[in-house]
Amino acid sequence: MTSPSLAPSRPAAGTRRAPLSPRTWLALAGWLLLSFAAAGIGSIASVRAPQFYAQLVQPPWAPPPGVFGPVWSVLYTLMGIAAWMVWREPAGTARRQALVLFGAQLALNALWSWLFFQWHRGAWALADIVLLGACVAATFVAFLRLRPLAGILLLPYLAWISFAAALNYTLWQLNPALLG
Repeated sequence: MTSPSLAPSRPAAGTRRAPLSPRTWLALAGWLLLSFAAAGIGSIASVRAPQFYAQLVQPPWAPPPGVFGPVWSVLYTLMGIAAWMVWREPAGTARRQALVLFGAQLALNALWSWLFFQWHRGAWALADIVLLGACVAATFVAFLRLRPLAGILLLPYLAWISFAAALNYTLWQLNPALLG
């Protein structure tokens, strides 16, 4: 049985999702572009990330640097599709709040790269990623209520953020001189 607070909302009588049209496909491109714009802002701070990451004492479970790009590419794609799916739902407060949460988590995501890779602030990066995880969890719930599949598409992202938070903490602890 589904909890009433997590039950997906249904379009009100007389309303429905926007039909697939050139406008909706353009919107999909826009949501993907927005997601990858956040990635681009973060990547500016990460230009020297491979060199910096290689300097860090790593835990044995840390992934090799080559894993991050492909994982993030998939995650940003899923995020953009999920936001587009929610955008296609009937306009209203729940949709607006869900998309505001989506924008907030994109901003927190981009900020993390600056804190960790550019400014070398391990504690601040950890605080950011914990807040990011909470924001992604709230976005997941908001998306799930509007369009269950959109929420489900955020689960790999939430899992990766959780892993990244553990890695951030461990790297900060192992490298106080570099991530002070």
